[in-house]
Amino acid sequence: MNQRQFELLEWLVSYHTESPPGRNTDPLQDDIVQLLKQLDFTIQREAMYEHDSVVIGTLKGTDAQAPKLILNGHIDVASVEDDQYWTYPPFQLTEHQDWLYGRGVSDMKGGMSSLFYVLERLHQEGHRPKGDIIVQSVVGEEVGEAGTKRACEVGPKGDLALVLDTSENQVLGQGGVITGWITVKSKNTIHDGARHQTIHAGGGLFGASAIEKMTKIIQALNELERHWAVMKHYPDMPAGANTINPAVIEGGRHPAFIADECRLWITVHYLPNESYEDVVTEIEDYLNRVAQADVWLKDNPLEFEWGGTSMIEDKGEIFPSFTVPVDHPGFHQLQQAHQTVHQAPLRHGMSTTVTDGGWIAHFDIPTILYGPGSLEEAHSVNEKIQNEELKKYSEVLYQFLKHWYEYPEK
Repeated sequence: MNQRQFELLEWLVSYHTESPPGRNTDPLQDDIVQLLKQLDFTIQREAMYEHDSVVIGTLKGTDAQAPKLILNGHIDVASVEDDQYWTYPPFQLTEHQDWLYGRGVSDMKGGMSSLFYVLERLHQEGHRPKGDIIVQSVVGEEVGEAGTKRACEVGPKGDLALVLDTSENQVLGQGGVITGWITVKSKNTIHDGARHQTIHAGGGLFGASAIEKMTKIIQALNELERHWAVMKHYPDMPAGANTINPAVIEGGRHPAFIADECRLWITVHYLPNESYEDVVTEIEDYLNRVAQADVWLKDNPLEFEWGGTSMIEDKGEIFPSFTVPVDHPGFHQLQQAHQTVHQAPLRHGMSTTVTDGGWIAHFDIPTILYGPGSLEEAHSVNEKIQNEELKKYSEVLYQFLKHWYEYPEK
């Protein structure tokens, strides 16, 4: 790897931008602003939360009508929490036997180091783009805070976007994810001593435990999940990747009461050809029909809350799905750059995980996910990436951007 890129990655890794807890990325964003300004980018900055903001840098092209390219990446990293099992300090870049170790090297400060290195190189060589180059340095991706959504709402729109997140040097689309809360809530509160009156013959007290009723809802979700696995599919997505995970359950107030409320937190994975709005409607319709067949639930309706803006702030997130724009000229340019460097065809398919790419596509911008690093290393103890992999990724990015600067295409 070029020494300058090593220095850039070392600089990025040194910042403790863990999320959660978040609220810690502004010092790194301050430095990124200065770096982009030195490369003639104009800066737009938008606050997300205290000490967290998104940076949108625009390098103006020579032709205002030429297609614009978005280059997107997040600078927050997965939480380390306890570093006792790390062989090397997580926030100190360490090279050992052609591997680079440090939190974020695979997800995704490795990709960001390549971006800044290539932009510097093109600047030093005197290349000027025909169309605008828009860099989105965003935050909150690790906890569903959609910094990319905010950047797309307030920043300039592109004609193509390249997301540099973890994809093992493949071009990937993705299914979507939405979280939700389902609540079973009783209209009445009943003392524990009266439970026998609600469950035995002749008791005469109409009531139920919200926790016990939630088990019926969980069973219904399991049945719907299996139905999806049998009946729904999408090319390159593993069968059954569209799942409904009952992740967290909360219920009851005290052992002296029959539980009058129970809340279930679920994570729903859906296919690339579906929208989260349609999936939510399908789940609610099915569960409401199940509830209508229950003598108690039909009088104590289910409550639903979907999505959210942060797993930290409101315990919710949305990651829209997107597909690979294989017919876009920019995809073909990337194919050629990859072929030139790797001497092998560029593979493309679908990812079972999610990235911010879905939010860019949500704004009707063709989106390509193509980045270094592996999912096995992302978020792992002793997170690492091969030196040679990052070197080749940077060269692909250089070849692609050098060509795009001169020949941007819609």
